[in-house]
Amino acid sequence: MLAEGPLHEATRDLDVEIEWMPFELRPHPTPTLRPEDEYLPAVWARSVYPMARRMGVDITLPTVSPQPYTRLAFEGYQYAAEHGRAAEYTPRMLRAFFQENRDIGRVDVLTDIARELGLDGDEFAQALIDGTYTAAHQEALRSAAAYRVSVAPTLVIGERHRIEGVPSPAQIRKAVLDIQAEQAVARGAACGIDGC
Repeated sequence: MLAEGPLHEATRDLDVEIEWMPFELRPHPTPTLRPEDEYLPAVWARSVYPMARRMGVDITLPTVSPQPYTRLAFEGYQYAAEHGRAAEYTPRMLRAFFQENRDIGRVDVLTDIARELGLDGDEFAQALIDGTYTAAHQEALRSAAAYRVSVAPTLVIGERHRIEGVPSPAQIRKAVLDIQAEQAVARGAACGIDGC
């Protein structure tokens, strides 16, 4: 959620396609964390809250305990993508969890959010119950593994640039412009020292 603002700021006037990709920090059966334990509040106090204040992002450590597994939310993303709502889905899920303290591991919560986005709630819920998008989600996780993603957020820009953690708009913009320049040269749309 903290990377969303810099991403949009850096690409506001550029012709880019942003694709959110799933990555499960703690996939089942790895135990998820509990906000009442010492670890999460300490990390949030030390790094998340100060960064969020600097960036003007309203974010709160969710009290859902234990933290939910995200597989169903990510399978819901696959449904949303297939129905033209991928760009809205992930930011909405992030807000539901980090601003509204909603349990995004529950089918009923995910279905309510899907309806808010104009998706067919009954069809969405049934797809999650039936595991319709399990294979697509597993393929996305294989893609994350191929890119060696181990932290969230991780931005992969043009297959060559990789930014882990919350980036600055300048970092993102430079990477995007580098890739766009390389693509222009490859298409012959740019002049080099040998001419055009």
